[in-house]
Amino acid sequence: MGMSPSALRLLALTLFAALGSDCLIGGAQSLPVSTYCVTAGQCAALCRSLVEHGRTAEDFIRQASFELGPPDVFTLPPRGDGPPPLIDPANVYSETRPGNFSSVVADALPRVYAPNLQTGKVDVIDPTTFTVIDHFAAGQSPQHIVPSWDLQTLWVTGDESSPRARGSLVPIDPKTGKPGTPVPVDDAYNMYFTPDGRSAIVVAEAMRRLEFRDPHTMALQGYINAPQCAGINHADFSIDNRYAIFTCEFNNALVKIDLDRRELVATLQLAAGHMPQDIRVAPDGSAFFVADMIGDGVVVVDGDQMKEVGFIATGVGTHGLYPSRDGTKLYVTNRGTHNLAGVKKGAGSISVLDFKTREIMATWPIPDGGSPDMGNVSADGRTLWLSARYDGAVYAIDTSNGDVKTIPVGGMPHGLTVWPQPGRYSLGHTGNMR
Repeated sequence: MGMSPSALRLLALTLFAALGSDCLIGGAQSLPVSTYCVTAGQCAALCRSLVEHGRTAEDFIRQASFELGPPDVFTLPPRGDGPPPLIDPANVYSETRPGNFSSVVADALPRVYAPNLQTGKVDVIDPTTFTVIDHFAAGQSPQHIVPSWDLQTLWVTGDESSPRARGSLVPIDPKTGKPGTPVPVDDAYNMYFTPDGRSAIVVAEAMRRLEFRDPHTMALQGYINAPQCAGINHADFSIDNRYAIFTCEFNNALVKIDLDRRELVATLQLAAGHMPQDIRVAPDGSAFFVADMIGDGVVVVDGDQMKEVGFIATGVGTHGLYPSRDGTKLYVTNRGTHNLAGVKKGAGSISVLDFKTREIMATWPIPDGGSPDMGNVSADGRTLWLSARYDGAVYAIDTSNGDVKTIPVGGMPHGLTVWPQPGRYSLGHTGNMR
């Protein structure tokens, strides 16, 4: 049975304010949210209540028109040569192998950057010593560290989820590891880049829209309303770069964006019981893998047909997806809880999925419990770096055996990235490299 609207409002008030896309509750590490939120439908309804404050689909459309002007009017730079060509049709990740660095990142400092939702800072880690060496302010609600398409900037995305927070994009110079001048935006939970590099796609989750912006200045080029996609937040791109699929966390759906037409062209309502999170395309482009935080596994979707075709059980609270450097495996993070406020030392684990067989090869539990969340793989492929979202730490996990080093950072770290990474260009998030 779902909650009544009055019960949702009461619970929302009781649990303070939402913090971050995943409907995290600010400062509440162990509130018994699961007592009230048992099913995926209940969780989604609670998240919509907390993040969207009762606004309807029509409200979002009117808001966008008022703030940004009419939709579907784009001012884009001339077409260039397009994205670099696909080298291996069997492996879209072929150019992200160890050592395959672009000359652009030759002077980049080897660092791990972890945004922290509670402190409002980015913690900087030296990956050779596994120690925090710096931290700096990066907006009011920093969510992800996003490498730019041209690999020359790391952007800290910030949304409006914290009380009185406003969205922002804070550039980091990877050659110095220092932040630049913030760019104000309405809401920037996440960010991606079109494969041709002409546009950044700012994911305004709380507004149910995608804002296409100049990838350097972040000036608005146009936007797409996504009123049928509550909790729009993560994406990946087809192997031929024709379309992107975004996950709709708060209403258990996916939407397809035609990248040439800059248009939302299809919606897939997933089977009941899912709560979609991160998404990754298969190496050969034959399917998309969607992390399911409530179903505890990975939903397999045919992107061309927009059809749900399978499910792979992994662990409790499945959230992040990271391909290995050789493109044969997918590291799946399981946050260890269905409690939307989070719990410390939950049943967190990493599942290692074989891309070809779609079977789980290994499961690495976090010793004494934990909350592995988001991150990426080191340039040499030997370490999986992840935020410990509810445990105030960063994990460095040996990809040969699952051994874990823990680096305390405090607060609530989220979408960390490792830099530099091999690859020719970035499609965004914490390093969707090609």
